[in-house]
Amino acid sequence: MTLMRLSCSIAGRRAALGNCAVLRSAPAHWSNASLYNAAPALFSGLQPASRGLASLVGSIDQGTSSTRFIVFDDKANKIASHQMEHKQIYPREGWCEHDPEEIINNVKECIEETLKKLEAAGYSKKDLVSVGVTNQRETTIVWDKETGKPLYNAVVWLDLRTSGLVEELSRDYGSDRFRDVTGLPVSTYFSGVKLLWLERHVPEVAAAISEGRALFGTIDTWIIYRLSGGAQDGGVHVTDVTNASRTMLMDLNTCTWHEPTCSALGITTSMLPEIRSCSEVYAPLRCTSLKGVPIAGCAGDQHAAMLGQLAFKKGQAKCTYGTGAFMLMNVGDKPVKSTHGLLSTVCYKLGPNAPVTYALEGSVAVAGRAVMWLRDNMEMVADAKELQELASSVSSSEGVYFVPAFSGLFAPYWRPDARGCIVGLTLYSTKAHIARATLDAVAFQARELLDAMESDSNTKMRVLKVDGGMTI
Repeated sequence: MTLMRLSCSIAGRRAALGNCAVLRSAPAHWSNASLYNAAPALFSGLQPASRGLASLVGSIDQGTSSTRFIVFDDKANKIASHQMEHKQIYPREGWCEHDPEEIINNVKECIEETLKKLEAAGYSKKDLVSVGVTNQRETTIVWDKETGKPLYNAVVWLDLRTSGLVEELSRDYGSDRFRDVTGLPVSTYFSGVKLLWLERHVPEVAAAISEGRALFGTIDTWIIYRLSGGAQDGGVHVTDVTNASRTMLMDLNTCTWHEPTCSALGITTSMLPEIRSCSEVYAPLRCTSLKGVPIAGCAGDQHAAMLGQLAFKKGQAKCTYGTGAFMLMNVGDKPVKSTHGLLSTVCYKLGPNAPVTYALEGSVAVAGRAVMWLRDNMEMVADAKELQELASSVSSSEGVYFVPAFSGLFAPYWRPDARGCIVGLTLYSTKAHIARATLDAVAFQARELLDAMESDSNTKMRVLKVDGGMTI
């Protein structure tokens, strides 16, 4: 476990997505580090061209706690960026929501503020040739296609309100009811169950679905729809294959919406976005100072990190330590069914006519979020960075263990009824031991994923690349 703890402190960055064609023809002098640091902008279906004197690409990186816009040059150097946090809304215990309008407004503001910094650095907005999108996955939004306005807050991926629905859907057929087709168990984690909850519990959503006015999307779909014009100016309603694979509604083998699964959940396929590849032109921006620049790349955050880590070969793996922890392994051109609690998912598809590459994934709901909990709820530290110093002040947790099951347990247990606990406390225990136990918990969870992945893939993992906010 010492090695796993050390992995959490290795310098790295969360990889996100933007420009696939660039990476496929990446110059030999690009280092792996610069590539995965720059991955938010290195995958947008277009080669750098001659819009301006320089060839720059932009990346929208929309995460669970914040939004960034980053501009890179064609050597993967970061030129400018801007980041904004958004409000975490907790209406009830176990519920978590985001305001979709706040998110899109933050996206636009991050773009404008980054462009100001870009021009201060001697560049022009005309130098940007394309923009890519990467996003928190599974988070679910329903909006009115006539007004373009959301009908309810975004239900976040770690939200637990669908626990009752999960029990209902699993009652007769078990949690693996849809796994053979979708690669996913019935869980509170995935978008399909969240969409069903919204239809049943939000009258505005139910009415819009009944009247054919409702559009569903994950965060990527919402961002692309609004930036490409929305209801007023022909916004496109699309998602990419990686985000679609996290809805529990897509056939993994055909990469199309699976009608029988949708029917079993009572979901009308007409409200679902068109599934596209990760690397192609979806639409031009029709707002912000980048009006006319093509949106030309999209992938869910963890899949983008695989691309950023250059995990193009079967057996290559990475773990991203962010709000949660997510370990993915490239398993090649055919899905691998897990028997150890992992998920079968799409890794990437780099172009409309490109083959699909698949992955095994282990998902942990709470990693960096446990640090935020100690900071915000328990007020144990004023800044997240202080936790590292506090944890390092003791040689071990002295028998204190923290199970941060705030949103149940994901892989490999899939127990939505689990709750967090701290055990092993004695009169000798201090906040330093709890801090140490918190970081240990991240490592312990990652080790469980690693063991399961080695068993499912029948491969001994020799290298595990890491990135994410906890590694900085």
